[in-house]
Amino acid sequence: MTKRLILILLSGILPAISFGQALTNNYRVVTSAVPFLTISPDSRSASMGDAGAASTPDANSIFWNTAKLAFAKDQAGVNFSYAPWLRDLVGDMGLLNTSGYYRVDENTTLTGGFTYFNQGLIEFTTNTGASAGDFQSREFALALGIARRLSQDFSAGLNLKIVNSNLIGNQVVNGQASKPARTVAGDLSFYYHKSRPTDSEKKTDIAFGAIISNLGGKVNYGLDKQYFLPTQLKVGTCFTVTPDLQNKFNFLLDFNKLLVPTPQKDGSLPEYGIVQALFKSFGDAPDGFAEEMREFTTSLGAEYIYENMLALRGGYFFEPQSKGGRKYATMGVGIKLKEQYGLDLAYLIPTTAGNPLANTWRFTLHFNLGEKLIKNTE
Repeated sequence: MTKRLILILLSGILPAISFGQALTNNYRVVTSAVPFLTISPDSRSASMGDAGAASTPDANSIFWNTAKLAFAKDQAGVNFSYAPWLRDLVGDMGLLNTSGYYRVDENTTLTGGFTYFNQGLIEFTTNTGASAGDFQSREFALALGIARRLSQDFSAGLNLKIVNSNLIGNQVVNGQASKPARTVAGDLSFYYHKSRPTDSEKKTDIAFGAIISNLGGKVNYGLDKQYFLPTQLKVGTCFTVTPDLQNKFNFLLDFNKLLVPTPQKDGSLPEYGIVQALFKSFGDAPDGFAEEMREFTTSLGAEYIYENMLALRGGYFFEPQSKGGRKYATMGVGIKLKEQYGLDLAYLIPTTAGNPLANTWRFTLHFNLGEKLIKNTE
């Protein structure tokens, strides 16, 4: 295995601390396979501290909370996003995403999304340094979903997805031939949205979202070991203030937890089944409840929208040091070029030295299609 492959693996698992630090300080970092499934694909949510469980619906809601799309304002929408990845360390990694939705009727919305993670060209060498070939490492996920309004203020969403992870092709590792890992997974989400008009121009809105994502079978790379998917619990809220017809403010707060086993004090992982892990992951930390609470990450975000044409965004993401130590601020801007399409940009600002995510940009083009549903804009 080359140093480049080690970097790729650690970039998704220990993004803010080195492997040596994890061993030295006895950090118990909760990890999983295919961590690209947890990377924020769109610029809007990425610029708000990776908060999106209860943000206003858009085409990327299939990643954050499909249930939101039951309240989408437009009949249809589509996004195209790109994020160069770890560009301070390597030059050929990137995340591509496209997603969209279509409202079948006032209660039902269909959605789909495709994410492709190019991890770059890996050059293999032997123990003596001789070339042993190379391989283009890549992963992808294809998702289809449906959102259904269950009442005036409440909706539910369901996604099904195919996941493919091809890290090193058919290379032989310790006498065993590797293979691509493939599985299927699903997301279950809920969304509550309540608008409270105060007069003809002013109003406040409150929304809540809850999602269990990436629930599916373990993956196997052909090396006699199975790995959990990054099953996550995400809960969040969004408070919206609209003081007049020209200005709007959104304030977001999200919490997120991986529902996979916590490493024990001896470094071993508990042998759980998929469903068992959902419940055991709330009580298997060696140091008890306090450590379980440290396994939650926190995302804070804020968005100011002027004339529904210009958006200024900022946020902060926090993860306790003993669980990975990711800490970064985010900022971004959104511009609606016309009523139908616009551009979002996001930039990540690490608050810890040596963070491999430094100078991470994301770009998103979004298109609103079909008629605007007036009843959802009131």
